[in-house]
Amino acid sequence: MPLTFDLPIEQLKTYRGKNPCPYDFDPFWDKGLAEMRSVDSQIELTPAEFQASNVECFHLFFTGVGGARIHAKLLRPANAPTPHPAVLLFHGYTGDSGDWFDKLGYVAAGFTVAALDCRGQAGFSEDRGSVTGNTLHGHIIRGLEDALRGSPEKLLFRQVFLDTAQLAGIVMKMPDVDANRVGAMGGSQGGALTIACAALEPRIKRAAPVYPFLSDYIRVWEMDQAKDAYKELQEYFRHSDPLHQLEGKIFEKLGYIDIQFLAARIQAEILWGIGLMDTVCPPSTQFAVYNKIVSPKSMAIYPDFAHEPLPGFNDQAFQFMKGL
Repeated sequence: MPLTFDLPIEQLKTYRGKNPCPYDFDPFWDKGLAEMRSVDSQIELTPAEFQASNVECFHLFFTGVGGARIHAKLLRPANAPTPHPAVLLFHGYTGDSGDWFDKLGYVAAGFTVAALDCRGQAGFSEDRGSVTGNTLHGHIIRGLEDALRGSPEKLLFRQVFLDTAQLAGIVMKMPDVDANRVGAMGGSQGGALTIACAALEPRIKRAAPVYPFLSDYIRVWEMDQAKDAYKELQEYFRHSDPLHQLEGKIFEKLGYIDIQFLAARIQAEILWGIGLMDTVCPPSTQFAVYNKIVSPKSMAIYPDFAHEPLPGFNDQAFQFMKGL
């Protein structure tokens, strides 16, 4: 079996990505952060129907950019020393924040846990985006028509990335949380949001992304992997640009929501999980991000694994987060 269906491992270790970066990428995100900070979050905590011994469980709602009400599950230890660490959890594409039960291990270890529901996906968060064009399939392309017309701030993943940073700031302000001991983690889309969160909220101390999504879109296209999670790229071209007359401009606009260009902002220590047989989020697209991170980092490489659970990685990530 080859070590990877993608580039050889030695080339992966130096690969820097192919997708074009918009010339105003950094001002774009600085402006987005300024908008996020100007929002009145209108935080609401409601006791959850799920409760467990020595744990307080809440539905957390806040107002994000564009006025959408965003939901997260919040769990905190009832008797932990204060201030104590916290961890932010981000879910996979189309999903939600998951069960309360699977977060109890971190609470038992003395963490406050906040698990985000992404806008317009399976959880309780709103999507109030009023955009031009196709909204039937996929959040990567939601707002792309407006981006092509000069309004990249309408890209939906811009708002989702900002939601992650806003949630981090809310948790860091909680009186029982040590703002200097907050981590983030998630897989696939959740891995991308972990990267985005750590980039846009540089106080994140540790981050554990697993095979992150939303990177190096043109590489995905050239590898003929615009399927599964990236299928909407193919559908967009088929319906909106069948002759590929705007291909270069499309990939440039997608660069605003390409996590490889956020990577240099990260100050957190990184523990990254990757399977070299991952055809959903190809290894090269992941290394394009990883190789741009300048903070302390390490990668757990699983040569025979694809986009699937990586044995032992959750245990490793737990031990990593316990070091906060």
